[in-house]
Amino acid sequence: QVQLVESGGGSVQAGGSLRLSCVASKFTSAGNCMGWFRQAPGKEREWVALMHYSSGWAMYADSVKGRFAISQDNAKDTLYLQMNHLKPEDTSIYYCAAKIGGCFYKSDLYNYWGQGTQVTVSS
Repeated sequence: QVQLVESGGGSVQAGGSLRLSCVASKFTSAGNCMGWFRQAPGKEREWVALMHYSSGWAMYADSVKGRFAISQDNAKDTLYLQMNHLKPEDTSIYYCAAKIGGCFYKSDLYNYWGQGTQVTVSS
């Protein structure tokens, strides 16, 4: 059974940084897509950053472009999200997700999800 386990969330002040990690178990990541989504209370889940695991190709939502960086460590089956210059509006539960095949920004196309990790940014 595929498992995605996130870690690294927490509380920071605006302008601070956090790094999220997602360890993927029993998931053949080559040729597939992994990414980060987030959901704030009362809002729909939105995509943040996606990465095609074979090529390393990445895409970012406009709201995080230039501040967040997605990366992978194939040897550790781990996906990362480095979040810099955090803003209060980044406060959300962040989810790691994975899908077979190419990357798309629609969350309902993703087959596997982690349990989520809370990120809180105070002003």
